[in-house]
Formats: sequence, structure tokens, C-alpha cells
Amino acid sequence: MTSVPLVDLAAQHAAVAQEVAQGWQEVLAQTAFIGGRQVAAFEQEYAAFIGTRHCVGVANGTDAIEIALRALGVGPGDECILPANTFIATAEAVVRAGARPVLVDCADDDTYLIDTGAIEAAVTSQTRVIIPVHLYGQTAAVEQIAPLAEQIGAWILEDAAQVQGARRNGAGAGALGHVASTSFYPGKNLGAYGDAGAVLTDSGDLAARMRVIRDHGSARKYQHDVMGMNSRLDTLQAVVLSAKLRRLAGWNAARRGAAARYDELLAGVSNVTRPRTLAGNEHIWHLYVVRVPERDRVLKELHAAGIGAGIHYPIPVHLAPAARDLGYSEGAFPVAERTASELLSLPIFAEITVEQQEHVVSALVAALR
Repeated sequence: MTSVPLVDLAAQHAAVAQEVAQGWQEVLAQTAFIGGRQVAAFEQEYAAFIGTRHCVGVANGTDAIEIALRALGVGPGDECILPANTFIATAEAVVRAGARPVLVDCADDDTYLIDTGAIEAAVTSQTRVIIPVHLYGQTAAVEQIAPLAEQIGAWILEDAAQVQGARRNGAGAGALGHVASTSFYPGKNLGAYGDAGAVLTDSGDLAARMRVIRDHGSARKYQHDVMGMNSRLDTLQAVVLSAKLRRLAGWNAARRGAAARYDELLAGVSNVTRPRTLAGNEHIWHLYVVRVPERDRVLKELHAAGIGAGIHYPIPVHLAPAARDLGYSEGAFPVAERTASELLSLPIFAEITVEQQEHVVSALVAALR
């Protein structure tokens, strides 16, 4: 039986294995495991790639959100608006910063991005930050949020964990708001060999505060100006990320080709809703997400056929037991709730072949009969 993984990390590693091994040997020889020169080099490279003045490497994407919020002065009594259709980490980081997540629905337009028209109704006198989440490889319409944010004096924090290299109206995802967080979890388009993340901004003052917060609140050893945290990007991971970053544009282009091929293969399948790219977006297809009826049964049959399909995310944030204290109930965000039971992620990675995609679609059509 032919199998197709959801993502092929082994194929990606093969492209960088020699460069990573050489870079790791240098780190081992220098014993610069924390804060080595490779970390600063990657921060500069990634900032240039996205189009921001500053990049601050941190330990993971969840910390990246929290560090950004704390650097913005967000804390108890403050509210942050974010979509119900996101990974729990977005809300989790808000809670960890001491603030309250305020949720809105996702748009009913097959992009599954935040409903920008619903944000204004969620604003209160406590609103400090709006967090548009860029999902599946494409960017939320941040420019539609900016006038409201300016009017109420709120910050825009992009959750850019799934869009390394995506662009909106020519500008890089992560360079559209006041600050952005990202994750380099291994399965991302730009993935480390473990947990890693970063925060991006054009503000030198904000970047300096985030560097202090990530390093125990200290700009100089044993001088602790604020209560910070231990969330630094490892030097070994920086080596991996720099090696992969040099290939990322090509990998993203290959993913776009694979997504276009899925579009063609699925064009005549009436009970599959294909994803839509928002006008003005250059999608990088971190995930290729379709909607199908009887999703859970279909997923089970795909797995039996050796197809590594997945679900992102089966439970909207407001219905997770961990979010019970937010006070939302079933029916609060109908679009997110309906799509959560239908969304299915098909295998996609830069190295996927035509034959593999044809096999995926054949198995999907068979499961839908």
C-alpha cells in the first residue's frame, strides 16, 4: 500500500543535512550553546526576510506571544481580541500575560480567517490588543483592522506562526502590525529541530524590552530590571533555521505548485469545499485545508488507506474545557463551530509528487462515496 505522510520532514532534512552538521560542529567546538553568534545572525536574516527592523529569537511560539504582550504593557484588567478558530496557544499566551481573551468568529468565506467585521462589536474600554491570526499559510486582512485599532488606541499583534514568507499586498506577513509572533515548530514551513520561535517589530524600544523579558528580565548579567522569563533561542536551532531559511522561498513556491495541483484535481469533486485565497494574499500553503461531510469517518478511511491527513483544529477555543472561564457557550461562534467539524488537512510539503497527490485525491474521492 502506498502511503503519503501529512508532512515529510525527512525529505526536508536531506536538503540541509550537510550544512546543519557542519554548523553544529562549529557550535560544539565553540561551546556557544546559549546566545552564540549564530543566533544574532539568524535574527538579522529573518528580520530582513520578513521586512522588519528587528527579530528577537525565543524558545517557542507561545512564549513569543506572551513576551510581545508583556513588552506592550498588557496585564491584568486588559483584554485581547482574537479569533475562535486558532490553536489554543494564542489564547493561552494572553492568559499567561494576565489579560483576558475576547473571541470573535471566523469569516464565512472559506478562508477561515478572523472575521474583521466582527471585531468592533467585541471592543470594550479594556481592549488593549487585537490579535489577527494568520492561518494555514495566508494572511488576515490586517489593513482592515488598523483604522479601528488606531481609533481605540489598541496594538495589533500578528500571530504569524503559520506564514513564514507569506505576503499581503506586497508586504511580509509579520510586518503588518506593531509586533508579530511566530513559531518554528518542526512542522512549520520554516521549522527547527525542536521548539523555537521569534518576535518581530520595527520598534527598537519594543525589541529591547522583549530581549530583556526573554532573558530573566536582564539586559546585563545579574542586573534584573523586570521579572522576565527564560525563553531564549538555542544556538543549535539557529543553525538549522538559517540553513532552511536560505531554501524557504523555493520550498514555498513548490507548496504553491502543489496547492494549485490539488485545486485542479479536486475541481470536479462536488462534496469537497476547496480553500479560498483572500484577494491580495500570496499564500505559502502551510496547510491545504478542505471541508468535507462526515469528516471524522472520511479521516478514518484516509488513514486506513495510508494517507496522513489531519485536523486543525477540531475544537474551537471557546469550547475547550480550558476556556470554560471565558464564559462562552455552544453557538457563540457558529462559523467556527460548523467548520471545525468539517475541516480536513491534506498532505502538503515541498517535495510532494504528482503521483502522491493523485493518490491522496483518489483515496479521498473513494472515502466520500
